[in-house]
Amino acid sequence: MKKNSTTAASNHNYNMVAASDSNTLSSRRQRPPTTTNNNNNPFHPTAAGEEQPHRFSTASDTATACDDLSPPTTDINNNPNPSFDITSASPLSKSPWSSQVAPESHSHTCLRGSLVRKEGHIYSLAATGDLLYTGSESKNIRVWKNQKEFSGFKSGSGFVKSIIIAGETIFTGHQDGKIRIWKASRKDPSLHKRIGTLPTFRAKFKSSFNPSNYVEVKKHRNAIWIKHTDAISCLSLSEDGSLLYSGSWDRTFKVWRISDSKCLESVKAHEDAVNAVAAGFDGLLFTGSADGSVKVWHRQIEGKGVTRHFLSQTLLKQESAVTSLAVDPAGSVLYCGSSDGLVNFWERGKFLSHGGVLRGHKLAVMCVAVAGDLVFSGSADTSICVWRRDREGGGHVCLAVLTGHGGPVKCLAVEEEKGSNNWGGGGGRRFMVYSGSTDKSVKIWRVLEQGEAMQPPAVVTPPSAWRRRQQQYVESNGGGWSDFSFVQTSELLHAR
Repeated sequence: MKKNSTTAASNHNYNMVAASDSNTLSSRRQRPPTTTNNNNNPFHPTAAGEEQPHRFSTASDTATACDDLSPPTTDINNNPNPSFDITSASPLSKSPWSSQVAPESHSHTCLRGSLVRKEGHIYSLAATGDLLYTGSESKNIRVWKNQKEFSGFKSGSGFVKSIIIAGETIFTGHQDGKIRIWKASRKDPSLHKRIGTLPTFRAKFKSSFNPSNYVEVKKHRNAIWIKHTDAISCLSLSEDGSLLYSGSWDRTFKVWRISDSKCLESVKAHEDAVNAVAAGFDGLLFTGSADGSVKVWHRQIEGKGVTRHFLSQTLLKQESAVTSLAVDPAGSVLYCGSSDGLVNFWERGKFLSHGGVLRGHKLAVMCVAVAGDLVFSGSADTSICVWRRDREGGGHVCLAVLTGHGGPVKCLAVEEEKGSNNWGGGGGRRFMVYSGSTDKSVKIWRVLEQGEAMQPPAVVTPPSAWRRRQQQYVESNGGGWSDFSFVQTSELLHAR
């Protein structure tokens, strides 16, 4: 078991720690991330009845195998199937959700409202434009518009662990090890239909006849290589949008070509569950695992569209499980959240070099998201830290700590508000931040990019001179991972 898994005390107060609340921040800095007994942890994977979005231990519970044998309504290129009937929406039970709208506020950072579910946990979120997609253990994907339920669709089986949107197509990763593909009707955007499943039934049927397509997944158990044999924990799209990456608790990531739904490659990436995948710059793929490592994979195209990924660099090796990864929109920084409550980040150069650590949480970091110059980290301590990165100096400051959830924050989604550059007399862009939690709610926050930083600073990051020394050390060791944890805070502060 990963000994850094942590519990969180419930907090039912709908408060937000303002940027100027230095007393709260000071108390947070005095309490480093702590560990607890996993046997008493209601949010640990071993707790009865609780499904986790991240795997913290080496134990692997095989997902229920339940194949979708029904034909898709259209193909991936939206060529219609004659039997497709757009007038019949996916079956949905009466919505168990309710919406709570907060009073209008002109504050730079504020709570806008909550979407409360009567039962079950929120596992995944995705935002595009004015639409929000929510996934939970109910197998339903709900669609929200202006904090009101707009639409919804239901999968045949499998909790919804991940959602990603590519144009008009929605991909969902499930507990049963499958990826389902959906598309909204052009005539009526509130209607969604499943247009496919990965891997396709045809691909599985064809592969099953060739013995060379089978790989050992457990002792005395084989399976075809194109199929995940455990829960899908994460999804990511390549920079050009042509490839879909899926990470799984079966310790592999798979590469799918979106144009024809073909599985191009399967890579056994880690010694434990893959909790996070993030496609980045220069054809690189980043993977994070419960084994405590972050790896960099380089993509090569070997004729006729054949894609191969090779291990290029190991950025991190630690005892604490890696739970989340995010790449900034400019493609220059990689952020990593882990169960020790820290957010590590690496900066782009000849090699990826360790840029520093963001320390703002008492318990495990469950999710990380990046938008503009802002970084958001959600934690098992029920809070969300908002950081702003200085693009010139590379340092980070804490703008705010958002509190109000009564349970661990499992997932985040961020979308820039339309016309936000003209708001507040040039005060910067505004972002809508959506946070999903085990308290059965999704909270909606407004965050201003140019808000005032909290004092004193909540994070120490190496100054430029020290980062150059790190970079030289990394390059002299072949670009591999290096441990800088021995460096004292005082050295970082005075190494200018």
